[in-house]
Formats: sequence, C-alpha cells, structure tokens
Amino acid sequence: MTGEVDVVIVGGGPAGAVLASRLSEDDSRRVLLLEAGEAYRPNLYLPDLANADVTGGPGGHDWGDTGATGLAGCSVSALRGKALGGSSAVNAAVAIRARAADFAKWRRRGIDGWTFDDVLPAFKAIENTPDGGDHFRGRTGPLPVRARRTDELTPSLNAFVDTAANLGFGRVADFNGASQAGVAPYALNVISGRRINTGIAFLGDDVRTRPNLTITPHVEVDRVLFDGDRAAGVVDAAGTPYRARQVILSAGAYGSPAILIRSGVGPAAHLRDPRHTAARRPASRRGTAGPSLLLQHLRPHARGEQHAPRGRRDLVGPIAGRRARRPRPARLRHPSVRPGAEPTGGAIVLAVALTQPASTGRVRLADRDPRSAPIIQYNLLGTPRDMRRMIEGVHIARRIGREPAFRAVAETEMLPGPAVTDDTAPRHAIIEQLDVYHHATSTVAMAVKAAASSTRSAESTAPKR
Repeated sequence: MTGEVDVVIVGGGPAGAVLASRLSEDDSRRVLLLEAGEAYRPNLYLPDLANADVTGGPGGHDWGDTGATGLAGCSVSALRGKALGGSSAVNAAVAIRARAADFAKWRRRGIDGWTFDDVLPAFKAIENTPDGGDHFRGRTGPLPVRARRTDELTPSLNAFVDTAANLGFGRVADFNGASQAGVAPYALNVISGRRINTGIAFLGDDVRTRPNLTITPHVEVDRVLFDGDRAAGVVDAAGTPYRARQVILSAGAYGSPAILIRSGVGPAAHLRDPRHTAARRPASRRGTAGPSLLLQHLRPHARGEQHAPRGRRDLVGPIAGRRARRPRPARLRHPSVRPGAEPTGGAIVLAVALTQPASTGRVRLADRDPRSAPIIQYNLLGTPRDMRRMIEGVHIARRIGREPAFRAVAETEMLPGPAVTDDTAPRHAIIEQLDVYHHATSTVAMAVKAAASSTRSAESTAPKR
C-alpha cells in the first residue's frame, strides 16, 4: 500500500488486530497495520505460540524489556508479546472482563461513554461462548471463550476451589456474569489446547485478503508525524514515513508511551532533557502494573496429581488457575509447577496478586534511539495500603494451604515454611520474590480534557485503571 492511507495502526496486538479487522470492513477505507514482530498466518503460528501451556514469548517473541520493582534494587521481566496478536499470543489466555465497578471509576473521573452498560455490547460482540446468560455473554463473535468443568481439573485445582469456598469465598458461576466476587475456574480463549490470540480470531484469512487492508511485519515505529497539531502519520526506526489521515497507537503499555515521548508528547521535564526531543505538549506517562507473588510452595503427595486423566493440560501449565476474588480487588492464583521440580514430581504454588494497586509507576526513555528499551519503573507496593493488601493475601493463601481439603493433595509447606508466623517475615519474603502480573495499564490514559495545561494537571485527572 503506497501513498497516504486513511488509517495507520501501530501494533497488531489485542487492540490493533481488532481495529484492523473492524475498520477494514468498510472497503472504501484504506488501512495499514504495522507490526514489529512476525505476522503469522492464522494456522502457522509456531508451536510454542500455539500451545496454550507455554507462556512468556519464547523464541524471540518477547521484547526483552525489564522493569525496576522499586524494592531492594530488584528488576523483573516486563513481558510483552512481539508478533501479530501481541501479548494475546504469549499470555495465559485468561478471558475475564473488568467489573462494572471498574468502569464506574472512569465515569467518576469524567470519562463519558465508557460505563459498563456502554461497553457490554462490544464485549458480547467480541466473543462466542456457550457459557453464562444471554444478557452478559456473546454467542456469535470471533473470539472463542470457554469455561472449564470440574471434571477437567486436577485434584489440587479442585481442592483450591473447595477450600476457598469453605473459607467464605462464594462460588461464582461465571466471572463474566453479574458478580465477580468469589472463586471459580478461569475462562480461557483456548480450544483443544490451542491459544486463540487476536491475530487468529480477528485477522483470519478472509480478513487478510481484503484489498484495502495491508499488514506489514518487522516495522518498529520511531515517532508520530505531525502537521501542526494534527497527527499525519508515523516514521519507522529506519526513517521511512507512513502518511495517514488517522493514526492509532496500539503498541502496548510500554511501546505507545515511548513512541509518544519520542514524538514530543510526554512529561514536560523529561522532554526538556537534551537526549530527547523538543516538547510538543505535556501528558501523563504514568501507569500501573499489578504486583504478584509466587509465595507458598507446597510439596504434593507422591501420587496426588497423578489421578488426573492422562494428557490433562492443567498438570504442567502456568495457566492452570483458579481465582479467589475478594470484593476488594485482590486475586489469588493457583498454578501447578512443571513436574521435575520436586522429588514427588512437581510442586503446587499459591500465588497472590494485587490487580488494582494504588501505586503508580513510570515509563521513560533511556535515549533517543527508537531501538533502545524504555526505562520502566514499576514502583511496586509503593503505598502502605498495597503492602497491607499483599500481606493480607499471603495470609489467605497460607490458610488455604493448611486447610484439610487442600492438605489432602499437599503434603507440606516448603516456602515460606511453618516457622514463619508473623507479618515481618512475609514482608521480607514478598520483597524478595515480588514479580508483576504482566497486565500493565494506563500509561497512555484517556484524556478528560482536550489538552492539559501542565503535566501535573494531566496526571491528576488520568484514570489509573
């Protein structure tokens, strides 16, 4: 596709793939999708990308970024997918929507048109599922979403659900239904063990053959082109311009802010640094990433997990999770570790995560080179509330691990160990083992005003979730 197009989309991840599909439905609109990674055909994704039990972007399908936790000088991986489908091609394929209360927070900050009732028709249009009620769930969309039955799960996974329910977590029939407070298996966009990422679901062969849609792989974008205050296209890392009437940045929570800052849109003080470009206008580049902790390791009984049917993907997959969700935003995750880690053939891990932390981090540039990784500062557990919530989650996880229903599948607690009884030791363990949930958000927040007069005003009004 040569010359000016109607729309250029930067990044073919969950947002970019959907937009490319929807916008190109109008055959009079010329759409160009630029993807930094490979643009695999729907049936030609490499085995490690197609296999839903493999996560994290193996084989060069991750950007390789890291982020500083802000605690004890530690850094952790900042996983983001690099292929058509983006992070939906490498993540755990968990298909759970935000709650109505989450969208209400946006409305209270002045964001119109984004209540849960406003977005529900879009959620329904996206998915096809036999689960749940017709009011909340979609039946004919391109993305398959499937719940898992009790008889599909391993003994430890069922024990987690039963134990959490015994401790007062309500059983949730459908996390994408009316209520999300409680415990239930995840719903997944997985069919027969195959991860159906957005590059597969929304950019099928019928879509890719549209003459008005061009998908160009291996293009890393440097900056946005401007005609005055109007975005007029983008320039890639090699200096090639792509002119367009409209520009959509969907390059991810780390990529999009980096592109904007190189374009002169970002925190004013950062843009005044001579290593970067002249300031065009200030805007918030703050965001959040939920801290998570793979804290409690339990040794299973020698034959505990062997009772699961042969070939059961839950035995080895990190996505073999149950979630116990508090009315406040804390989640517990239960993945099974791959066999071989322990003499019994595996280990069971209870993980704790804060999915709506109060702490906010920042994304900055290391230098002006578009191929340089951004500086990611997570600032995890940067408020006393976040630390209290994480410690609370640790105590809940340990209590679940010690209940009779769970002890039937778990022999002993290996970490943090029975000697740890007070809040001081969990605090140290949290700092040492802290990671992120890999769902960074809000680094390019929706604007409440047409333009912010200062970085301070933009950051104070930006929704954090």
